[in-house]
Amino acid sequence: MKKDFISILDISRDELANLIAHARKLKEERRVGIQTPVLAHKTLGMIFEKSSTRTRISFEAGMFELGGHALFLNPKDMQLGRGEAIRDTARVMSRFVSAIMIRANRHDEVLELAAHADIPVINGLSDREHPCQILADIMTIEERLFRTEGVRVAWIGDGNNVCNSLIMSTILTGMEVVVASPPEFAPRQEIVTEAVKMGAKVRIVTDPREAATGADVVMTDTWISMGQEEEIDRRRQIFMPYQVNAELMACAKPGAIVMHCLPAHRNWEITDEVLDSKASAVWDQAENRLHAQKALLVRLLA
Repeated sequence: MKKDFISILDISRDELANLIAHARKLKEERRVGIQTPVLAHKTLGMIFEKSSTRTRISFEAGMFELGGHALFLNPKDMQLGRGEAIRDTARVMSRFVSAIMIRANRHDEVLELAAHADIPVINGLSDREHPCQILADIMTIEERLFRTEGVRVAWIGDGNNVCNSLIMSTILTGMEVVVASPPEFAPRQEIVTEAVKMGAKVRIVTDPREAATGADVVMTDTWISMGQEEEIDRRRQIFMPYQVNAELMACAKPGAIVMHCLPAHRNWEITDEVLDSKASAVWDQAENRLHAQKALLVRLLA
């Protein structure tokens, strides 16, 4: 049956637990050299409207390691770039490949693609959510803290797409999220309201020290996303008080971990001292994109 992964809430609490458990199993098998070619003769079409490092490499390597194949598709090289309707592209790709992963400018494009495709569609990033990133983040928190229930996460900085998915994920994980953002860059109110109605544990504040106090995890992201380069000076000035540095980390619980989904502008949103510290889970977090997405692909295609 067709099953899309457009939002972290497209899976249940039990499905999330099973995905993470499978991801950890795949990670261990990879470490000891066990091959798992369960997606032989399967092809993933990957549409990238935005440039990528971790999303592209992890999906492409993941499909290869699972015995399948991944196609990198730049819309400029496709008829999409010449105005072909998304619904037509969806129908044609459904005849050629086993699933579609799209990294889109607008969330509506992901929804339209999924509505007209006969195969699974995976949201590799949109302006609303980044569910694949949150899968890896949850896996990393479980590895480091051995639980998610009751874990307090401080999100510091821009209330962006990753932050939105993190907020929604608390419905499935039992984590609590405290977001500290400048007022004009807080998470979308409709997302917060919707998530709270569904049981999310989230609080929005403006003081980063308040958010970090007592946190098990301190998480941040770039202040300058793709398409925002013209605002770089303004955004840097606004966000500098939200830098994750040693002083802020001193507010968190002893043994708290630091996470950043990358790319990082070093010594802007996070200092070298913190990013390269023993508290940093950033490199495990990046690696876990591969394992979590492999588990997702197996679930959708095997």
